[in-house]
Amino acid sequence: MLWYELKNLEKSGSSQISADIFVPPDSPWFCGHFPGEPILPGIAQLGMVYDAISQSGDRNLEISNISRVRFKQMIRPNDQLNITVQPRNDRGKSYSFRIMVAGKVACSGVMALENPAGKSGE
Repeated sequence: MLWYELKNLEKSGSSQISADIFVPPDSPWFCGHFPGEPILPGIAQLGMVYDAISQSGDRNLEISNISRVRFKQMIRPNDQLNITVQPRNDRGKSYSFRIMVAGKVACSGVMALENPAGKSGE
């Protein structure tokens, strides 16, 4: 069971991935981060991006690099999120991503994936 709800996962003809996400207020990520002012930690946000990529077809890949990450808005309990992920065609398995809250960018960056060491194919 995931600690969030992934809904409406779609992959367009241009390979853009989009999904709606809801993180319930009782998610363990909100416990202690921060008491009285819960926010979703950045590592959890990056995990959701990876899950969206993986569940859309790029399974069995590992994160090899994360860059240009910007956290611009806090994500709080009950926020409705939208993730968009766009392959960077010039960079192999590299993706630009955005997490939106109420039409505003909460997080953006670039995530690169690769086959695990010693394995080939997908």
